[in-house]
Amino acid sequence: MKTLCLSVGMLLLITCLQYNTGPVTCCDQFSNNRVPAKRIADITKTHSSCMRQGFIVETVKGRLICFRLSTMWVEEAYNRMVNSEGIGQKQ
Repeated sequence: MKTLCLSVGMLLLITCLQYNTGPVTCCDQFSNNRVPAKRIADITKTHSSCMRQGFIVETVKGRLICFRLSTMWVEEAYNRMVNSEGIGQKQ
């Protein structure tokens, strides 16, 4: 009985650890304001588990601003950033 409980407990622990890979940033609100390119430090897409998909723009001052995926200027800036880093460098 102890072996069964231990086995089930270990299986449960491994399953929980597999899905808890770290903090996920999701967007609740989206901005309509444009951020000048010189003030953008990084752009990422929200995690696939987020209810609302979008881009997260990090400014050079560390501020995080959410934009909808349909915001063209953010999509263009994201594509430029990804393409300038080269294949396989951004993880």
